Amino acid sequence: MNLEQLELNAKKMATKGKGLLAADESTGTIKKRLDTINTESSELNRRKYRDMLFTAKGMEDFISGVIMYDETIRQSTINDEIPFSKLLSDLGVLPGIKVDMGAKPLSCFDGEFITEGLDGLRERLAEYYSLGARFAKWRAVITISDKTPTFASIDANAHALARYSSLCQEANIVPIVEPEILMDGKHSIDTSFDVTTEVLDSVFDALSNLDVYLEGIILKPNMVLSGYDSKDQASVEEVADATVTCFQRTVPAAVPGIMFLSGGQSDLLATEHLDAMNKLDTVKPWELSFSYGRALQTAALNAWSGKDENLEAGKEAFLHRAKCNSAAAKGEYSKDME
Repeated sequence: MNLEQLELNAKKMATKGKGLLAADESTGTIKKRLDTINTESSELNRRKYRDMLFTAKGMEDFISGVIMYDETIRQSTINDEIPFSKLLSDLGVLPGIKVDMGAKPLSCFDGEFITEGLDGLRERLAEYYSLGARFAKWRAVITISDKTPTFASIDANAHALARYSSLCQEANIVPIVEPEILMDGKHSIDTSFDVTTEVLDSVFDALSNLDVYLEGIILKPNMVLSGYDSKDQASVEEVADATVTCFQRTVPAAVPGIMFLSGGQSDLLATEHLDAMNKLDTVKPWELSFSYGRALQTAALNAWSGKDENLEAGKEAFLHRAKCNSAAAKGEYSKDME
């Protein structure tokens, strides 16, 4: 384990004004995305779509790392057959890989989930490192309802995240720790705050128990939001204040960066929330940035629409959202940019 290299790569991922592109949709998920633009989810089309994003000129000015799926990290560019991992590395963008096997129902706990994929992970990490991956991602899923989350769900997912993180660092791969509290439901922002606090406390306890090197991780959490079905939706400023306060209380200063997931937020709202957090005049010992999937890709996907003649339009749409979120990561975003 090279602690110096882990810390260096984690800090590179958390470079001020840069964020992560989450392009790690599974084959099933990317099919759903392509269905929205009436495009067949063939291997060629999936490759062509990722190629459009990765070869957008100047993306490295806003993106520090790209999370890929198993299929994607083995693919190459369309025009000159350069492996995607090499293309990104040559641009100074770290290649990453999703390594979990998805969230499955937690036995005996209705409505709750546990992420699988620890079996054989050591060997898979070694292979991904040889393919160029320098960081990885594991997503845990926590639900909010009248009866959830239970302690069992929180504890089981925190332990899995810690075991995954330890294996990653053993392989000199920076782990992205992603405990996502789903915002589906009618709950208030206060409930989101309490649950997020409890989950993060449990996660960092588990990381500490397994001696995970905090300077060599990235945290990818949810923002503290009102439930999407709540009648009382918190303002952008309220979300920013609640989210930063929650992380001030739970996330050690040793963590280089907090790269938020966008969840079910719209492109613009995800950008506005991130910008409002970075505009807050308060102590923030970590970089606050983005690790967005749909919030970076939806406009590009629609602009492309599966047609070769629209590839440049797709690239421009992606670069625009990346630029806006880069500004938000510095607290310099304005709606005028849209």
